[in-house]
Amino acid sequence: MSIHPVMQRLAEKLKRTDLPEFAPGDQVRVQVKIKEGDKERLQAFEGLVIAINKGAQGTFTVRKMSFGQGVERIFPFNSKVVDRVEKIRSYRVRRAKLFYIRSLRGKAARLKEVDREHAKA
Repeated sequence: MSIHPVMQRLAEKLKRTDLPEFAPGDQVRVQVKIKEGDKERLQAFEGLVIAINKGAQGTFTVRKMSFGQGVERIFPFNSKVVDRVEKIRSYRVRRAKLFYIRSLRGKAARLKEVDREHAKA
C-alpha cells in the first residue's frame, strides 16, 4: 500500500527534525502540551520506549510504572502535542519491540544500562 504523492509531499513538509535520535530501550522524558481551559502547560511523561513505528505517520510507544500500574502512551512523531523529547539513558536490548516488558514485574523487568553516545565514537 503506497501513499499518494500529494500526501507524501505534505508529510515530508510537516516532518519534525527537532527530536533527538532514540531507539527502543531508551528511557525518555516527553514534554506533552496539556490544554486546560484557555491556558496551556507542559506535563512530563517519563518512561521506556518499547516500540517505534516508522512511516509517514510514525509513532513511538512509551511505558512507565505509575503507582504499581503500567501506563503506556503512543505519541506521533509529528504531533504538535509533543513539545520536546529528552533522552535520559539507554539500556541494552536485543529486539525492536519490547512488549515482553509488559509481563515482567520488579527485578525481572530490569535492563542493563549502556552508554550509546560513547559506543558510536
